[in-house]
Formats: sequence, structure tokens, C-alpha cells
Amino acid sequence: MKILLIEDHEKLAANIQEALLREGINCCWEKNGLSGLIKAQRETFDLIILDLMLPEMDGMTVLSKLKVSGSIIPTLILSARNSVEDKVKGLENGADDYLAKPFSFIELLARVKAIYRRSIFDFDTKLYLSDIILNPIDRTVFKDDIKIDLTVKEFSLLEFLMKNPGKTLTRTMISEHVWNINFDTETNLVDVYIKRLREKLGISKNKSLIHSIRGVGYKIMAE
Repeated sequence: MKILLIEDHEKLAANIQEALLREGINCCWEKNGLSGLIKAQRETFDLIILDLMLPEMDGMTVLSKLKVSGSIIPTLILSARNSVEDKVKGLENGADDYLAKPFSFIELLARVKAIYRRSIFDFDTKLYLSDIILNPIDRTVFKDDIKIDLTVKEFSLLEFLMKNPGKTLTRTMISEHVWNINFDTETNLVDVYIKRLREKLGISKNKSLIHSIRGVGYKIMAE
């Protein structure tokens, strides 16, 4: 899971990142509303944790602009504003949950996981591309009705690609989302796993659903 945290309180943001990391969750941090909005529009995230009182652009405006642009990224509002009116406004503007400060990290993690589980079931759970069917619920992949056995990381890589059909994904984006690590230009880890996927799916490099974008990364696209 990859989360975007938009929070201007540096110590709190660091503590949230640390708590999420302990759970194996990658968390990117932006400290103002405008940079957070740009980050959310340019990259792929599974969930956004959003403060309301932010510099440059308040959280409610960030939320509204994301929804107007068609974003379906689940959002958890995290705010010191704890009135019923604030909570209702946040939920009506498209937030999936609202947690008032101060809060316990145990509750934050529980809500994050609950929102993520709901988001999987809220949409068509199966992903389709050409003759490939991926089911994120039971973590199965079929090609031409034949089950393909993938490792955990191979599955996560294919799922990330299939959730972004036709979109060029850089090696940095892939490594951050699949491995929760920053991309090391000296490693060919992403390329090795792409090769494994192609082999297991029975597709060649020259005629492949998984296309190489020279010097950048990869994209999956039906012929």
C-alpha cells in the first residue's frame, strides 16, 4: 500500500510515517496543500491522509479539487477541527473517513486498513486486460483461463501495471509502490521482475503487453 500524507506538522508527520512503515506501508509526505494536490495528481496512491489546516491551500480545497478532477483515491481527513459540522462537511465533500486530533496511532492504522479494504470491494475487483484476468481479493491471475502462479512481488507488480493501463510508470514509481523503497539506479530489480512476468505470462519482449519505455520504465497496454 502507498499512502500520501498531507500534513504541515513535521513531528506528527514523522511519527505517522514511522507508524505506517512499521506496518510495511510506504508513506510519502507533503507539508502544504498545494504541493500535496500536485503530488496526488501526478502519482498513484492507494490512500490520502489529509489535514485541513494547511498552508498555501487548505485541506477542504485540496479534497474538492481532487474530486472535481475525477480522483477516486480514498481520503482520510485528520484534523484538529472536531465539531460535528466539520466532520459532516468533510464527508459530504468526498472524504471516506474523519479522525479528529489528538488520536491514537492504533486507531489511525485500523481506519487506514478499513478504508483500504472497502476501496477494494467498492469497485470492480477484477482487473482485465487482453486475455489476462487479475483478482486482487483471492490474489489469482489467469491467462487464457489458465492459472498463472506468481510470487507476492510479481503479483503486486502486475497489479500495479494493470491498475494503470496505458500509463508510463517509471522505475522509481514501481519500486516505491511494489517494494516500498526508493529506486536505486544501480539495481536492475524492476527489470528482472518484468522479465519474470513476461516469461510466466508467455509474452515476448518484442511483442508484449508489457512495453519497455527506453530510459524511463514500463507500461502495460493491449495490442
